[in-house]
Amino acid sequence: MNDAVPIRITGLTKTFAGGAGITDVDLVVQAGQVFGFLGPNGAGKTTTIRCLLGLYRPTRGQASILGVDPAQGGARFLAEVGYLPGELRLPERLTGSDVIDRFARLRGVGGTTYGMELAERFGAQLDRPLGVLSKGNKQKIGLVLAFMHRPRLLVLDEPTSGLDPLLQSQFSDLVREAADEGRTVLLSSHDLDEVQRTVHRLAIIREGRIVVNDTVEALRATAPRTVELSFDHNVDTSGLARVPGVTVNHASPRAVSLSHTGSVAPLLAAVTPMEPLSITARPADLDQLFLRLYGQDAA
Repeated sequence: MNDAVPIRITGLTKTFAGGAGITDVDLVVQAGQVFGFLGPNGAGKTTTIRCLLGLYRPTRGQASILGVDPAQGGARFLAEVGYLPGELRLPERLTGSDVIDRFARLRGVGGTTYGMELAERFGAQLDRPLGVLSKGNKQKIGLVLAFMHRPRLLVLDEPTSGLDPLLQSQFSDLVREAADEGRTVLLSSHDLDEVQRTVHRLAIIREGRIVVNDTVEALRATAPRTVELSFDHNVDTSGLARVPGVTVNHASPRAVSLSHTGSVAPLLAAVTPMEPLSITARPADLDQLFLRLYGQDAA
């Protein structure tokens, strides 16, 4: 089992009475990889994860986690998994310290030293009942519980929900540290900024089907970059819309903003005779690709 691919999903389908679910999902996540799993709420991310962890039994298809098919029963593989669910539920009368101590004993972890280090790193409140904590403070405890036993595989569903930007940066650092140690992370999120800062490869799911599965670098190469031009004289920029790969977003006699994919040579050839005062280009961002795939649904 130690040499098994951490996650392998083939033709995974889960249908519900209402009809929503996932269809023919294929994913492979290699050891030491941080893999992003993107999609808006209701796209099928959580359903896929629950099938992977054995919480749902798939309608058809197969999933293996650390070499084990969870649908065949037996949960020993879960000892090597750190899981943070999208809807975190913890005993509300216990304090953070109580929960960390109980999880350490359940997992057979030799002490809570690392868990307490993580709690301090995230500024978690450990001496108050969980029922009185904010969503963000509960989320900090959930992150500690997922990471504290240094699992081979981390499955994190919307892990930074409720965290402030500084703590989101701390989380990204922690994920990179886990990958550097050879551990594997499946990061499910609809936060594109979080994903593109952290992951090596990602898949995008739409209406229960995988529509993109590639490296971040390859996806950025296909996502449109933004180009803004300014002029010190009036210019007719209507011809730019006919340049291959160009979409004009906004135009006035002395300024134009456009999106562009592909080779930049045709665009430069069209712009040079206009004698622009300045040209500003911003690198492609995954949110542009995401919006192009989802349209209004992504909002």
